[in-house]
Amino acid sequence: MSNWITGRVTRITHHTDTLFSLHVQAPVLPFTAGQFAKLGLEIDGERTQRAYSYVNAPDDDDLEFYLVTVGDGKLSPRLAALTPGDELLITDEAAGFFVLDEVPDCDTLWMLSTGTAIGPFLSILQYGKDLERFRHIVLVHAVRYAADLSYLPLMRELQKKIGSDKLRIVTVVSREHAEGSLHGRVPALISSGELEAAAGLPLTAENSHVMLCGNPEMVKDTQNLLKTGREMRKHLRRKPGHITSEQYW
Repeated sequence: MSNWITGRVTRITHHTDTLFSLHVQAPVLPFTAGQFAKLGLEIDGERTQRAYSYVNAPDDDDLEFYLVTVGDGKLSPRLAALTPGDELLITDEAAGFFVLDEVPDCDTLWMLSTGTAIGPFLSILQYGKDLERFRHIVLVHAVRYAADLSYLPLMRELQKKIGSDKLRIVTVVSREHAEGSLHGRVPALISSGELEAAAGLPLTAENSHVMLCGNPEMVKDTQNLLKTGREMRKHLRRKPGHITSEQYW
């Protein structure tokens, strides 16, 4: 069982009015890229907590989390108001199975994310371990507005490091047309073939595995589409498949 320990804020970056990155220093236990920790604050005499995925690689002591401020939320507005030197609570042990160890070998690994759910994928790619198991990796980040592509510079740095043929980046913007990005929702772009065209790779049960991380609606709709239209199935340890998912809500 995880223990709650005290962490100290070292840096906070406000990307937009609602999106921010929180950097924390804390003596957490080793974790696996793709896992999450819980952050908490004592509010009105009670601990208020929520799970957030690590953005940093496991070998980076600069613990980083990507958050959205929920207007009527009890925790996120208070986390957004923290400044360097402030303390918060964090679980010392990470959790979660949204990791490469749970993904079978395949030709193309599709990493599909919405909003702040890009976090676990950035942790996996920054760490770089086991990426050789995949010939191609497609990183998809879907957001509402182009300004929400907070980590696009890091994504491009990773593409240069890993190689533009191996790591292919596709951005999707749903509420405005943005140069260099697809427009619409991920399920619709898969159905129309636009996502595959942008990546330059086919998404089939024969050659692909899909990691889905994001809002429940996107995850559900994409899973249903892949199951009915692409003959893909959920991946289980006892029954290997093509889809690994984590809802980010």
